[in-house]
Amino acid sequence: MPPSPAGPPPADGLLSAARRNLRELAHGLSHASHPPTPLFAESPRRWLRLLPYAVVVALTAVFVPVTIDVLTSDYEVPGGLAGALAVGQAVPMLMLAHRPLQAWWIVFAVDIVGALVLLARPEPQGTIWPWTPPGVVGYLFVLLALGLRESRRTVIGVWLVTGAAGLTLHLIAPVRSDGGALLLFVLGAVVLVIGASVRERSEAQRRLVEQWTISESERAQRTLLEERTRIARELHDVVAHHMSVITVQADSAPYRISGLSEETRAEFASIAAGARESLAEMRRLLSVLRSDGSRGELAPQPGLDRVQQLVEATVRAGLPAELSLAADVADAVERGRVPQAVDLSAYRIVQEALANVVRHAPGARTRVSVTMLDGHLTVLVVNDRPQKPGPPLEESGTGHGLVGMRERVRLTGGTLDTGPLPDGGFRVAARLPLPPPRPPSASPHPEDL
Repeated sequence: MPPSPAGPPPADGLLSAARRNLRELAHGLSHASHPPTPLFAESPRRWLRLLPYAVVVALTAVFVPVTIDVLTSDYEVPGGLAGALAVGQAVPMLMLAHRPLQAWWIVFAVDIVGALVLLARPEPQGTIWPWTPPGVVGYLFVLLALGLRESRRTVIGVWLVTGAAGLTLHLIAPVRSDGGALLLFVLGAVVLVIGASVRERSEAQRRLVEQWTISESERAQRTLLEERTRIARELHDVVAHHMSVITVQADSAPYRISGLSEETRAEFASIAAGARESLAEMRRLLSVLRSDGSRGELAPQPGLDRVQQLVEATVRAGLPAELSLAADVADAVERGRVPQAVDLSAYRIVQEALANVVRHAPGARTRVSVTMLDGHLTVLVVNDRPQKPGPPLEESGTGHGLVGMRERVRLTGGTLDTGPLPDGGFRVAARLPLPPPRPPSASPHPEDL
């Protein structure tokens, strides 16, 4: 059988929900939802941090004499009693900067006392009751401070308590009440809604800034991981080449060297098998690092021997660039004395630096120099300020360029120095360590034979 439709909720359920809501409202009215810190406390501007204090001091200085004058002249309250009521209604405004809920309790209680005091006095002509005009305006400022600082539950509780107090005073003296309680109830609702809207908008903006900061951090981390993956894919060819050489040498050793024992032949076979297994693992690793749907590059990885072609292509693209490649660097590259990881990293650093100049400083004269000194390979790319500054080809870069340079330099154990120049240009300097030269007793390089 189909289930019967749910009937009305039981009475005990409604009562328990009502009691729970009343407890929450009471807790909201008795406990502030924020620490006792003023508005704009975290602002970097000093004048903005002092602004809430200046406002509450100005409000207190205005409302104390105005309230005394209205009570004595319009309501014919004795001067001493008028001064006490004015102090009780206006001085707590000094707490609005950091403790608005406590200030509201004091002002609310004093306003009730003031209404009872006025009730005992003869009714003057042309006045409102139970709240005086200065009391209404001051109370609205208190409600505005509450709306800006407190939670929605507290704001609703304050509004309901204000309405209940006005209704109670109206029932006490219905003949004397002329709509002052209703006026404060309606205006208070408007002010509370305005304050709460401003507070929630500020809270939303704060959360948006936090999310933006988190997104920027995640984007930077993702960029770093993408660059590391790309570098790992490029270095795969370098490592695979060395592993292939080991495999070939181990396989051909029994045929090139005569008189080897069976143990030695087995050792060379084991080395070749290990090298093949390592090479297969490298290929599997590369398949994991490669993006979905992408294919591996078949061309060999570039090096410093192709920097001249890179600079020439950049010149053809419209960037005035010149290259200074030291003779000892060219000789070391030609003889294979520069490690392939360093060779590839130097080429990529020059490539990224020239790409950044094209993107962010089109037309700037650029100088590229590669030197070798004290066991280090130094790559220096300096661009001048553009002769005819114009908008960059890319308004916002991805940040991959400098991130990739840092990762490549870190991979080789070198150092990277980047930054603007006093004349408006930019400088990229990378210092990559080179292995120490081989001792004379070492076997000569094949190209040296």
